[in-house]
Amino acid sequence: MPLSIRDHCVFDQLSLGEIMLRLDPGEGRIRTTRHFSAWEGGGEYNVARGLRKCFGLKTAVCTAFVDNEVGHLIEDFILQGGVATDFILWRPDDGIGRTIRNGLNFTERGFGVRGAVGVSDRGNSAASQLKPGDFNWNNIFGKLGVRWFHTGGIFAALSETTAALAIEAVKAAAKHCAIVSYDLNYRPSLWKSIGGQAKAREVNREIARHVDVMIGNEEDFSACLGFEADFTKIKTDVFKKMIATAVAEYQNFKVVATTLRGVISATRNDWSAICWHDGKFYESRKYPGLEILDRVGGGDSFASGLIYGFLKTGDPQKAVDYGAAHGALAMTTPGDTSMATLKEVEKLMAGGSARVQR
Repeated sequence: MPLSIRDHCVFDQLSLGEIMLRLDPGEGRIRTTRHFSAWEGGGEYNVARGLRKCFGLKTAVCTAFVDNEVGHLIEDFILQGGVATDFILWRPDDGIGRTIRNGLNFTERGFGVRGAVGVSDRGNSAASQLKPGDFNWNNIFGKLGVRWFHTGGIFAALSETTAALAIEAVKAAAKHCAIVSYDLNYRPSLWKSIGGQAKAREVNREIARHVDVMIGNEEDFSACLGFEADFTKIKTDVFKKMIATAVAEYQNFKVVATTLRGVISATRNDWSAICWHDGKFYESRKYPGLEILDRVGGGDSFASGLIYGFLKTGDPQKAVDYGAAHGALAMTTPGDTSMATLKEVEKLMAGGSARVQR
């Protein structure tokens, strides 16, 4: 993959997506708690934050908030994460959130036999009302410069206009020679009100024509792109067969990657990752029985590690190893976003243990 020369780009990476205020009851449950911890989170944003906070790259996010106290609380979280806020659009507050508001996401971590639960409250959010023409892509990609652009199926599913904006954005990024990555992240509940799976396939198949690095599991590829698979078989085999079909149709794909998760319980998963590049498959180290504190954001942290690996080394094996290790570490701490350091990621990649450090 040809990567833009760093000196010619203001940003290493840019994400387009919604960022919600995450409210977390900790070890309790949403329905009974009296206290919430507040975080920020969003599938596309989490990638930019991981690349900035863990890997030290210069990143930014394109999104929108209502200009009120909740919007500025989320902005403050973003500033703490080091992600540039240059492209945040601020919308007037209507006073009660009747026509526009900031999205909320209530999230239970799960434990043992009780799975994690997410309850989003994001209707009429500022980000869901973003539309083509809201961002000056010629300035962002052409004048300022971005090495890598990332968005995903969660943002595309928020509304008819965000689907159109995602298409506009990937076309603009490709025109200006930024590497484009896309995480399919199929959520039936999000697509339901704008046309269901048929609309998901229509939008995602159009976006896929402009993507260099496609991320998603075998169910995402089936639901979003229409590639059928036998889900009774081993995940790795299903994924490899599906990729062979996908890259034959979308010859613009330079990398296809996914995490491989085997759920033992909410707090123990088998974890690894695999990516395809230039006709070959590369598999990460396996993390059997990985102990999990909070699984939300593990896939996004995999994506940020994968992107860092390609930007830093250009080596697909190292890229998938960075992604798997970063995703594993991200799930050992609360919140959507990673608290890992590059040193910890590289130690885990090298087979380091969890022995106490003094």
